[in-house]
Amino acid sequence: MSLNELISIKYIIASVVYSFIGILVLIVSFWIIEKITPENLWKEILDKQNKALAIVFAAFIIAIAIIISSAIHS
Repeated sequence: MSLNELISIKYIIASVVYSFIGILVLIVSFWIIEKITPENLWKEILDKQNKALAIVFAAFIIAIAIIISSAIHS
């Protein structure tokens, strides 16, 4: 297998497209969670310094990112 076969432009384009789709899904899922929760997440985290909510939100983002990456990888 040559280097040209390993680094093909179609694989690079596919990676970029999948990355944008993954970021879009992450943003949409954040927006849905923001609308479902009774409080404004950013206001709670930034203004009121709610560290517990920040940790839960970070775990949510990591979980969604893992799901997206495994869907793209397989």
